[in-house]
Parts: sequence; structure tokens; C-alpha cells
Amino acid sequence: MLSYLLLFLPLISFGRAAYLDKKQASTEGGTSTTVPQYFQTTPEIYAGPTATGVAPFLAATNPAPFGATRSFVANAPLETALPIVGDTQNASIFHLMGQLSPYFPNPDGFGVQEMALPPGASIDQVHVLHRHGSRYPTTGAGAQKFGTALASQIKAGTAGNFTGALSFLNSWSYKLGAEILVPVGRQELFDSGVLHYYDYGHLYNTSTKIIARTTTQDRMLKSAEYFMAGFFGLEWTNNATLEIIIEEEGFNNSLAGYFQCNNSNLVVSEGGTNASMVWENIYLQNATKRLQALSPDFKFNVSDVYNMQTLCPYETVAFGYSAFCDLFTYQEWEGFEYSIDLSFAGNNYFQSPTGRAVGIGYVQEILARLQHHVLTTTGTQANLTLDNNTRTFPLNQTLYFDFSHDTNIAAILTAFGLVQFAPVLPNY
Repeated sequence: MLSYLLLFLPLISFGRAAYLDKKQASTEGGTSTTVPQYFQTTPEIYAGPTATGVAPFLAATNPAPFGATRSFVANAPLETALPIVGDTQNASIFHLMGQLSPYFPNPDGFGVQEMALPPGASIDQVHVLHRHGSRYPTTGAGAQKFGTALASQIKAGTAGNFTGALSFLNSWSYKLGAEILVPVGRQELFDSGVLHYYDYGHLYNTSTKIIARTTTQDRMLKSAEYFMAGFFGLEWTNNATLEIIIEEEGFNNSLAGYFQCNNSNLVVSEGGTNASMVWENIYLQNATKRLQALSPDFKFNVSDVYNMQTLCPYETVAFGYSAFCDLFTYQEWEGFEYSIDLSFAGNNYFQSPTGRAVGIGYVQEILARLQHHVLTTTGTQANLTLDNNTRTFPLNQTLYFDFSHDTNIAAILTAFGLVQFAPVLPNY
């Protein structure tokens, strides 16, 4: 019988191994229970920033209804049915925000035709590599720095008076948190778990307990937990154990491979960022002039306007609505999407000199699973302490769930040689 193995990669000097001494996880009824660090979900370690933003109040802040020209979107947590200048096809700008878009299924696929299972074939095993859900901005990212600086000037009264479409800025403040999941991000992972259960629940052997892998970063851990709750239910810990791999400099981790690829963090790997900046100065010229006319005292440059555009998806997933969204035309949102395409292509995909190197450790692990052996040597980010032991690198599962970051997934797709992501993108 023909068997199919499905590998899913949705939406994608070496340091010491990610291993710490056993820690006491709980003490109940006088009995001490200890677990190794790599199975420890609480208390968290190396969690990264975990600041929570102000709670949303969409019932009060939503300016809808927008009139007959708005695009129709069924009732949902986020207000995305906005009237956008230039949108003549009733399309959604929230499909043009790259990795910042609230999750939506891609109707066109990713260069792979969806086909029914051929007669005589069976699905015996599935490998899922999954991104985290929607979240707050990265600490120190452009949107966070611009938003904080603008809000400070508004509060101090030094930003002047904003008019017209920018008048909301006169009372605006920066309320976003940092890096952790927002509520809809939790929903995205839970819903994905439910979806994957409908697709592959039959593969789960109810007499076993699987190992799923994620990293110590808070949004990565929580994403894995919400996915598991969607797949197995709230008692998912009876069915799966999370292996928590340290995400920090000096620790090998194929789910965050950039930490052990030094060149990926240097200017040699910033080609995508540079190309995106060139493109931003082209497609945002009109927007910069248009918004500057509404701000006689505060001087906007193209970078500021790009950060304002970036605040739209971040505020939308955090609060349900953002007044930044309809400042831009539909064509400018298409330009925004392309800026993200350029960034990923040059920083993480085939145009990056380090893309393959960042993703190769995960490819090693997949091959080891398929060839049914642990890793005994590696020149990559693969963690030998964990990958050389079937307790932490099992070889007999029918379901494998791994959770990673978008940039790392892009590098893994590149290392796999999936050339539908390879076309060179011009920056003009």
C-alpha cells in the first residue's frame, strides 16, 4: 500500500545545549514532583518581554457603521470592514499585511494544488511546523519606538495640532504591550488546533502521550498550549507533553536558528531590510505629503509614515480597531504587503545569504525522524542534548507538532529548497 507522509510548514561556533538542572515544579500533599527544564511550562524561563497592553473596549471605540461603501465582514472580534480609498473590489486590506495580518486562509494556496488522497494511499504521519499567533510589537521595533515617541510628544504638547483624518492623534496615546499574544492570537492557535484535529485526529493513538516542541519565549509557549487545547481539549496534558527549548543566545535551538548563525544577525543579512526601505520611499511618497499637510507642526518622514501604517495591524489585533488603517489607500496597502515580501525575501528566503543556514538544523531533525534515528553529530543549530535521546526526540509518533517564528519558518522553507518562494523581487 502506498503511504503518504505529510510535512506541513504553515504560513515559517555553537553554544551549549539547552538543558538545565531539574527544577521542582510542584509540591502537593507532601510529595515533591520534579521535571526537567525542557518539560517545564511554569514558572517560565527566558520568556522574553511580557508587558500587557491596555484592555480593548471595542464596544466604545468602534466608529462603525461606515456606510454602504464598506466591505462586508461577518461579526468577529476585530473591526475590519473599513472604507478604504481605491478599494473597488470589496477586498480586505487585512489580507495585505504579511505576517501582521490576523490569520486568514489563503484562497490561492502557496504553489501547491489541493488534491484528494489517491486510491490505495494512506496518511500515516504528519509533521506540523506552526507559527505563533497574533501578538504585540517586538520591543525596539520601529512601530513601538515611533508610537512611544509620538505619544510622548502629544502628552507634552510639543506635537502641535493635528487636523482632518489625523485629528484622532490629538488625544491618542500608545497603549500596546510587548511581544506576547493578544486575545485573537490565542483564538487563532486554538482554532488551528481544532482544525488540525478534524484533519488528523484519527492518527492519534489514544494509548500514547506525544512530545510537542516549542521555545521558552512566552508567545511561543502560550501558542503551543492553546493549539494543544484546541486539538485535544482542556485536558491536553493527558495526551501531550510540551518540550520547552531555551530561546536565547548561547543555546542550540532549531526552532530559533538565528541565535546560532552569527552572520544572520549582521549587515550581510539585511538585504531585505534595505530593499524594503528603498521601496517604502517610492510607494509612500504621496501618503507622506498627504499626512504632512494635516500636521503643520509635527514633521513626518517616510519612516514615520511606514510605522503609522504598521500600527494599523498591531492596534487592530490588540484593540479590535485602529484609526491608522484608513489613512492609507488600497494601493498603499498593496505597497505595504510588497515591502514585507521584500524584507522576507532578502533577510530569510532565497535572496538571503544566510537563510538556508538558519533553517538547516530543522531539516536535519526532519530527516532524522523520517530515517528513524536520533542525531549523534551536528554542525547546525540542532540541540544534541535533546536530539540524541528518544525521550526528548521521539521517533515513533504519528503526530509531530513544532512551534516556531515566521522568520525561522521562512529559513526552513528555504533550506528545504521549496522554490515557489525563490523568485527574485525587484525593489522598484
